[in-house]
Amino acid sequence: MSNFAPKFNQLKGIEMKKIFFITMLLVCGMTTAMAQKEAEIKFDKISHDFGTFSESNPVVTCEFTYTNVGEKPLIINQAIASCGCTVPEYTKEPVKPGAKGKLKVTYNGTGKFPGHFKKSITVVSNGTVEKTRLYIEGNMEEKKE
Repeated sequence: MSNFAPKFNQLKGIEMKKIFFITMLLVCGMTTAMAQKEAEIKFDKISHDFGTFSESNPVVTCEFTYTNVGEKPLIINQAIASCGCTVPEYTKEPVKPGAKGKLKVTYNGTGKFPGHFKKSITVVSNGTVEKTRLYIEGNMEEKKE
């Protein structure tokens, strides 16, 4: 039995070294993966006020500019308006790190009651913050005859 104990302790030491080495590899790999910064969207503004406009000219448009401040390409998957009177259009191609993209929003007040409105657009992307909400608002005045 005395011959078995030293061999067992040697094997135990080798196994512990292997386990330690594998654990260190896993920790280093996870640290490296976490250190890579994902895509990240940053808008120049999150709201736009059209001000006052006439019911006789009810279609207004604005543009939101955004930058990919991350380290991977940014992709907008969807831009969802809170109602059918608001239509978002956006850059479909991936936006490279440091590059800019545009999101155009058109509000169509045709057939809508005059007055103040506030609408939202939810932007879904592959960025670190998956959803961003943008807002448009304005005041459509009645036609003066």
